[in-house]
Amino acid sequence: MSAQRILQMGIDSEPDVVTVRQRARQIAALLTLGVQDQVRVATAVSEVARCAYGRLTGGRAVFVVGGQPPQLQVTISADGAARPAPQPAMPGEPHDPLQEAILTAQRLMDDCNVVAASPTTLHVVMRKSLPAALAANARELALIGAQLAGTPVQNTYAEIEQQNRDLAQALAELRERQDDLLALTRELEDTNRGVVALYAEIEDKAERLRKADEMKSRFLSNTSHELRTPLSSIRALTQLLLDRMDGPLTPEQERQVSFISQAAGDLSELVNDLLDLAKIEAGKVEITLAPVQLDQLFSALKGMLRPLTRDSTVELVFVDPPPVVLVSDESKITQILRNFISNALKFTEHGKVEVALRDYRPGDRLTFAVTDSGIGISAENQQLIFEEFSQIEHPLQRRAKGTGLGLPLCRKLAALLGGEVSVCSAEGQGSTFSLHLPVNS
Repeated sequence: MSAQRILQMGIDSEPDVVTVRQRARQIAALLTLGVQDQVRVATAVSEVARCAYGRLTGGRAVFVVGGQPPQLQVTISADGAARPAPQPAMPGEPHDPLQEAILTAQRLMDDCNVVAASPTTLHVVMRKSLPAALAANARELALIGAQLAGTPVQNTYAEIEQQNRDLAQALAELRERQDDLLALTRELEDTNRGVVALYAEIEDKAERLRKADEMKSRFLSNTSHELRTPLSSIRALTQLLLDRMDGPLTPEQERQVSFISQAAGDLSELVNDLLDLAKIEAGKVEITLAPVQLDQLFSALKGMLRPLTRDSTVELVFVDPPPVVLVSDESKITQILRNFISNALKFTEHGKVEVALRDYRPGDRLTFAVTDSGIGISAENQQLIFEEFSQIEHPLQRRAKGTGLGLPLCRKLAALLGGEVSVCSAEGQGSTFSLHLPVNS
């Protein structure tokens, strides 16, 4: 919309300043601005107009509507002779009336710019956004101008009364907002007290959890140590019996002693896993970094796990790794891979278990993968298997008893090495358990 002038008037006397204020309020009302915005526009215009009158003769105020979105633009200018200097400011009063007037206008209007200010000229432009629904076309603006021309100007006394009413209304609104602010402050104080109490409760529960975790770790550690000695004695004695060191055994006796030996071995495995978990949670596991020859690592694993495949229909295959030197803790890697492989052998009835190095990126990362052709794991159970004491319901699971601690232990050991473990599987289609490690830990 092109700019259209609504009103132009001179500012040559004190009553003119009052008239400019009245006209500014009337124009704001005709442009459908709210009561508060009407007072803001009137106050800003009158402050700058009073400053212009006090500085120079030939002052004038021009009211224009235009732009998209529509705006009310008020220009106060003066370019006549300089008026006599005002009385010196009293202590505590502003020393520059123009600067004070401009600051007031900037707070009350959307925009206020001093285009020129010198001993012989003054040009100030103020803008106020109008409601977007205003149909500010040329015809409507002409009607507004006609309405304005037909609206009388009040005398100075009436204007003072109007200003008093505006001030009283502003004070009432200020008190209402102050009451709202006090209510909000009280509400915030109550909320803060609640938050402080909640934090105290959370800290208390966190402290209790920390102590409970410490007690659990101590219990696991102490219990594991206490169980190791009798278990070692049981295993040693059963081995002596099976080796016929105290004389021959009947077939039934040999079978019963074998059961004892196997049960002691399973319990010893559980104790070892519990002790390792307790050490990790207590932060007492030490990582020893050294170069790891992968071909020697695979060879040691092959010899260690060969007894598990003697009477099995499952083939254990180690794919020769490339000549890679990994800097890590060999014992922890062996423990993780041994767990992966023994699990794969437990849950594979036919086929093979393959151990290979994959995704090797020199200087970055590598992946150990243990792939089987076993029962597989459904998608909803793939996170469950990494939780402590969690096992999947399956007929083969009941035959291949376990502790439910091996995979959670593997995950924590991998994290200590700066890596992670993952599984890729589908029910009935086998699984691939992977250990991802940085090449240089």
